[in-house]
Amino acid sequence: MLITSLENDRVKHYCKLKEKKYRDKTGLFLVEGMHLVLEAYKAGAVEELILEKDEVLPLDVPIVYVTNDIIHKITQVDTPSKVLAVCRKQKNTLSSASRILILDGIQDPGNLGTIIRSAVAFAIDLIVLSDDTVDVYNPKVVRSTQGMLFHIPIVRENLLSFLPKLKEQEIPLYGTKVTHGMDVRLLKAEDKKKFALIMGNEGNGVREEILDLCDQFLYIEMSDKVESLNVAVATSILLYELRK
Repeated sequence: MLITSLENDRVKHYCKLKEKKYRDKTGLFLVEGMHLVLEAYKAGAVEELILEKDEVLPLDVPIVYVTNDIIHKITQVDTPSKVLAVCRKQKNTLSSASRILILDGIQDPGNLGTIIRSAVAFAIDLIVLSDDTVDVYNPKVVRSTQGMLFHIPIVRENLLSFLPKLKEQEIPLYGTKVTHGMDVRLLKAEDKKKFALIMGNEGNGVREEILDLCDQFLYIEMSDKVESLNVAVATSILLYELRK
């Protein structure tokens, strides 16, 4: 199938996938670029491949060919790829996990994407997002994960209801706090086998009511010239130390 009209209903459908409300309604989202499309395909998430006419990518999924004008209309980047795909959202459920990353109110899409990549790199079993964390299928989040969102279960929960369940399972809750905390490097190996690390909002950190549930506070030793680190950088450092 070759689509040439910008007013085609399927093109309008692709464009609407930029909107969270429409993504939630359909359970679909767009990925752009060869690498992301192939990662999605390996995960079995591709519903439909969108190629600029004359482009070739022999994947065993329905293919729609479009013009360059249509590519530019549906893309979210300045220099679009000729390869896109409509993907089905991952149907992740809470499963047994011993190394959990919990994100409380992360708002920046780039931060969330980077954190997801680090979580995969450092062997996290499950990511839990608070209700007010940015949508994991936001196009900027998807791009910045570099396809890693297809390689880790990610769920969204009300943390005040969810965290007590972890405590019942005797999973230690590690918060992040400079005062009255422990240098993450001093954690014993046995304390790194089972845990839930909680990282907070870019401006406000972890909410007080969440901190009240924590069993231990961790911090990163650094120069006193630096007041704080970007949450994605801090998360990556902590996950690296917890992997040792």
